[in-house]
Amino acid sequence: MSTAEAPPPAALWRALPRALFTGGNEVRLLHGGDDMFPAMCAAIARAMHDVWLATYIFHDDDSGQQVMAALAAAARRGVRVRVVVDGFGAKATLGELRRQLEPAGVALAVFRPIGRWWDWMQPGQMRRLHQKLCVVDGLDAFVGGINIINDRYDLRHGLGDAPRLDFAVQVRGEVARAIEQAARAAWTRAWFGRDFREEIVALARSAEPVARLRGLLRRMRMPGRRRDLRIGFADLPPVQVAFVVRDNLRQRRTIERSYIDAIRSARERVDLMSPYFYPGHKFRHALRHAARRGVKVRLLLQGKLDYRIAGLAARVLYDELLASGVRVFEYTPAFLHAKVAAVDADWATVGSSNIDPLSLLLNLEANVIVRDADFNAALSRHFEEAIALSREVRNEQLRGNNFGWFLIRGFVAWCAHVYLRIGGATGRY
Repeated sequence: MSTAEAPPPAALWRALPRALFTGGNEVRLLHGGDDMFPAMCAAIARAMHDVWLATYIFHDDDSGQQVMAALAAAARRGVRVRVVVDGFGAKATLGELRRQLEPAGVALAVFRPIGRWWDWMQPGQMRRLHQKLCVVDGLDAFVGGINIINDRYDLRHGLGDAPRLDFAVQVRGEVARAIEQAARAAWTRAWFGRDFREEIVALARSAEPVARLRGLLRRMRMPGRRRDLRIGFADLPPVQVAFVVRDNLRQRRTIERSYIDAIRSARERVDLMSPYFYPGHKFRHALRHAARRGVKVRLLLQGKLDYRIAGLAARVLYDELLASGVRVFEYTPAFLHAKVAAVDADWATVGSSNIDPLSLLLNLEANVIVRDADFNAALSRHFEEAIALSREVRNEQLRGNNFGWFLIRGFVAWCAHVYLRIGGATGRY
């Protein structure tokens, strides 16, 4: 990562790539794997041409078997099926994935595989594929935070009584093409060696080699910025949706900018849900400033911790947030995995990006942003239900050894700094 990934000066903030909306989309909020897996498998069963799927975790439990069966069945009837999984997140089940998918004709790619410990020494290994995408025939697309794993099972803690809290979006319309481009790009980057050789042979035999070469390079890119910026929200038919990614190319801070711009423009409320919460300076400033000007700002974070260091990282920030009027809640019934936000009445986002340095500076991430009152209301109802089951953090609960908390905060900041430097990030976070 170059120094360009350091937070830019305020005067250059507007130069960063921003969320660009398309109109005429259909969106459906999906609550957990119980909603998403049947919808995704039904879409795959209707596939006629191609299926692209990218995920961080692809487990071989009942939910994973359900999706594997749908993908294999599609490939056997002649549909082109391309799957890319992260080499770390799906490491434990790669053998089973290969056993079931490849004989059926599914092309399985592994993003930055981790075979032995020294693989971690290769450049870029800290940058993981964290996107959760599925696109069928360029029409039906799924984006969110839900991995291919049973909601009640955690890889570290085993089977739980309650499903983790998580969301995804099923979308149809113009935006599905951008989502497909991102899934294709992730797959091609992971498959590049073999895919490149095939393309070079085809290029040599092609009657139009320049056009084919351009096509190969286009597939290697994440969704880019549209050049025509004259279209405003009022000119777009509902539902207006933007697809935003965080890559290591042109769109390194697009998701972060989308969040901060929405928080800065908030007039009534900001409701944000994230399991891993350790935002940078600009993000925290936007939240505090919104609360100080009278916006109702509520954060729903993990109360049942899967990683203690992640919970500690969030809690060292509670003092400064509460002092500005931000309300903080911790979700305790089950693991929280949702990465969503609702701002005012018509802005909402659902995706894979946490509000921490791994998601905002290192990993490949993908979110959808929806400008629609009905979708916002549906997401907000789930937020209120989760808040009702959560505990609110009060100022008096944080009183104690201030010097001790100062040391802990310094330790967390040092750990984040070292991790980001190992991952290749530079500049102030």
